[in-house]
Amino acid sequence: MSVTLSLLNLSNWEQKEMNRRFGGGSCIAIRTGHSISSRFHHASAASFSDPAICGASTWIRKGLPCVCFNKKASYARIFMNVTPLQAKRLKRLKNRTKVYYDATRQEHQEALRALWSSAFPGQELHGLISDEWKKMGWQGKDPSTDFRGAGFISLENLLFFAKTFSISFQHLLRKQGARGVAWEYPFAAAGVNITFMLMKMLDLDTTTKPRTHVSAVFVHILSENEWAFDLLYCIAFVVMDKKWMEKNATYMEFNEVLKSTRAQLEKELLLDDVLRIEDMPSFRLLH
Repeated sequence: MSVTLSLLNLSNWEQKEMNRRFGGGSCIAIRTGHSISSRFHHASAASFSDPAICGASTWIRKGLPCVCFNKKASYARIFMNVTPLQAKRLKRLKNRTKVYYDATRQEHQEALRALWSSAFPGQELHGLISDEWKKMGWQGKDPSTDFRGAGFISLENLLFFAKTFSISFQHLLRKQGARGVAWEYPFAAAGVNITFMLMKMLDLDTTTKPRTHVSAVFVHILSENEWAFDLLYCIAFVVMDKKWMEKNATYMEFNEVLKSTRAQLEKELLLDDVLRIEDMPSFRLLH
């Protein structure tokens, strides 16, 4: 399945970023709807042999959309083909986002218990509905009510974070309440919000092709690592916490910090040398 991403689908921030980064480069015209069989590699403007790609003046006069970018920029970062592997993994990820938490399903109950065990090793849980959950940052004694916003994948993300980067997970969890109720954010509830934010950022809540540059880049990254979304979630959590601390934010400023976190992630995903989630500068914050 082949998909071509048009610059018309870029967000305002991405268009500004493209102008800032590539404004002094060559101008290339792309024939709308034409599929370019190019994988993720760097190429100069002059290296393309397709007749629809050439100097700006010829094709602008023919009414074709113009794409301006530096010769060293990766062509695949503007237009990309979705390979069968990418399509398969993207579909699988989107299917994960459609699963609701079901308190009657044994595997969902086991995942919730596993999260408790990872968060509080050696501490017995006295019930899936218990006031004990509040110390993890759930809004009530029944975590399932918080999952409604992002579904079962938000629980999977928290569990992945706890098991893969246990030091970072425990650090963020344990410091809750260190500076009082007005300062802290509810750890677990914040995690659900981060999952929801990433789903929106990457167009996972749609059945259409990637609509933004960021989501298109992520599709390629997904082919490199099937767990790219879960890794990105972990990065998002530590970035959010870092921004929270730097801003000395209060609970009322959570949405503002979350928006800033999204902008940071988008910026890093668009860096030329980021080909994997592990290449993102903020990945080094994880331990």
